[in-house]
Amino acid sequence: MRARQWILTAFAGLLGFVAVALCIVYAVSFRGVGHGVTAITPIGGPFTLVDDTGATVTEKTLAGKPYAMYFGYTFCPDVCPTTLFDLSRWIKKLGPDADKLNYVFVTVDPERDTVQSMHAYLSSFDKHIRGYTGTPAQIAQIAKEYRVYYKKVPTDDGGYTMDHSAIIYLMGPDDKFVTVIPYQEDDASAVAKLRNLAALTPTS
Repeated sequence: MRARQWILTAFAGLLGFVAVALCIVYAVSFRGVGHGVTAITPIGGPFTLVDDTGATVTEKTLAGKPYAMYFGYTFCPDVCPTTLFDLSRWIKKLGPDADKLNYVFVTVDPERDTVQSMHAYLSSFDKHIRGYTGTPAQIAQIAKEYRVYYKKVPTDDGGYTMDHSAIIYLMGPDDKFVTVIPYQEDDASAVAKLRNLAALTPTS
């Protein structure tokens, strides 16, 4: 029974990943790479959530500064902590450029990820990373805006896990989608993308 459930869960996750990947491929159109990027895409949009200090945040909170946004959950056994540890390492490698970006971890499990639990969880990672949570409806809204796949998967013990896409969205200071960092991308490539994103920070 466990084997069958694992196979079904893995298959569902694969379908979700493919769906997200196809959506991004369909949505993204680039004119240039790196400096001076112009992206035409429907990824991103308005949202209202709360951060891990309890303050209300919207898309305007991030306006004017490029940002990296990742969707996951605190009960995630491996993909989320791996990604956040990777992101923490990349932030350190950026040096002074790290302060030119915002970094956001948005939960896809608002039932369990409260303001307090998000704050405690993120204390294990780089201090630049902020956590966003909200009501199930609010999370559904931002997930729709960013074309994020997520799904609750029941477990045999009566609990559940969350199947979700595992990419970091890189957004420009104008809230326009730039590119993504896939799960476990090599350090050199990921840091280069973040540094190029930081170069889009307005100087005035």
